[in-house]
Order: sequence, then structure tokens, then C-alpha cells
Amino acid sequence: MGATTLITVAPTGAESAKADVPALPVTLDELVRTAKECEAAGAAVVHVHIRDDGARPTLDPSRLRDTVAALREGTGLIVQLSTGGAVTDPYEDRLRVLDAAPDMCSLTCGTVNFGDDVFMNPWPFMVELYRRTQELEIVPEFELFDLGHVAALHRLLDKHGLPYGGHVHCDLVMGVPGGMPGDARSLVAAVDALPDGATWSATGVGRTTLPVMFAALSAGGHLRVGMEDTVTYAKGRPVASNAELVQRAAAAATLAQRPPMSAAEARALLKVRSR
Repeated sequence: MGATTLITVAPTGAESAKADVPALPVTLDELVRTAKECEAAGAAVVHVHIRDDGARPTLDPSRLRDTVAALREGTGLIVQLSTGGAVTDPYEDRLRVLDAAPDMCSLTCGTVNFGDDVFMNPWPFMVELYRRTQELEIVPEFELFDLGHVAALHRLLDKHGLPYGGHVHCDLVMGVPGGMPGDARSLVAAVDALPDGATWSATGVGRTTLPVMFAALSAGGHLRVGMEDTVTYAKGRPVASNAELVQRAAAAATLAQRPPMSAAEARALLKVRSR
């Protein structure tokens, strides 16, 4: 997959509460500051969830537009909006995320148990979301929580063609309670099943962060890190900032002789439209 590593940072997510995780970036200023630090540390893509004034997850359309604009103005990062939102968000609100005109969006390829909750992604919703990305020239990142999601991705591509730009990029989300485990064996099985020519990153949730990072690098993949996925840097030590997670990923990638790629290189790889 070339001699560089794409690093995506997912700084906020929809699960952690600011009261429990004071370092979590929840305001627009905090998010932009975090994005700048992460770009300097080696990230090329920012995967964005936003919060309201009470730090609760929201998909408010005007806030999303303001967030995309502020990240474009303040950084060179590829802006990828989450269409997952929180597990309670209705489908129409999740589809409307694309109206904020991000460079990329997440597209989860199936329903998955998510701890005590269910993250719903039925086939008709996947299709509608995918067709909208094609119309609006937004590059989807296919989020795969389980091997069945890889099969659903093949079905989506077979029935509805390639994404905007023509390149398929996936993220293996591993270690979610209810999804595939965050270990090397599961990663290899998922990668073996991906469409020919697809690129992929991997995300290890919680304590699977490091095993998944090392497995991904050894298998030629890319990395996603961030406080959406883990709030613990090491046993008994909370994450101080998203930038330190990016720094660790960049150091590991450099050690593997595949240093972080720039945002410009990532744009070329992912075929993101210049806006």
C-alpha cells in the first residue's frame, strides 16, 4: 500500500461525557484546536462528531456546516463527518449530515450490537446514504464492525457501483462489544475479504487500540486513533489529548518504515474532491 500511512483522528465520538472525560473536545474552538494539533502530529483525516451547548451529541445542520467551514479554514485536514451520530439519532437526521458538504463521510455497512445498545444500519438506509454520497460527490469511508459488514459492502458495490472518485476505502472498527474482536486473526480475516484494490485503516476500541495498531501496520494497512475510540493511554493513565494518540500512531508508523502521509497525499489516495 505504498510507503506511507494514512492516520485518521476521531477526536470526540458520541459516547463519552465531557464530565467524565474533561480532555474531550466538545466545543467548536476545542475541536479546531485539537484538529490543528493532530495535523501537526501526523493526521491527514479528521472524523467528526459534534456536540451541542450542553456537550450532548447533536446532528444540528447549521452546527455541522459551521464545523466543516471552521475545520477547512483552520486546517488542511480532510473533513469526514460521521453519519452514525449517536445510536438514538433518526435516519433522516443522519442522511441530512451530507448537506454540510464534507469531503468524506462514514457509511456503516450493517447493524451491530454496540455495548447495551443497537447501532441500526438496515440495508435500505445504507443504499439511500450511499446513493446520496454519489450524487453529492462525497467520498464514503465504509465502516466495518464485523465480517458480515464486508459481505454487505460487496453487495452495495455490486448493485450500485463504485463510490464518487472510484476508490474504495474502508475502516475496520474492532473491539466494540458486539462487533468483531480486536485481534490480529480477525483483522487478517476481514482484510482478506475486502474488495480488490480497496485501501483500509483499522481502529481498535478501548484496550484493543495497540494490538490493532500493530496488526494493521504489519498487514500494510492504515490507522485510525482518537478519544472517540479510547480514553485511556495506558493502564490507569487517561488520555491527555488526541494529539498524543496521533503522535503514538505516527511514531509506530515511522518505526514500521511507513511514516504518516500528508493530507495532500491522502486526498490523492482517497480521490477526495477539491472544494
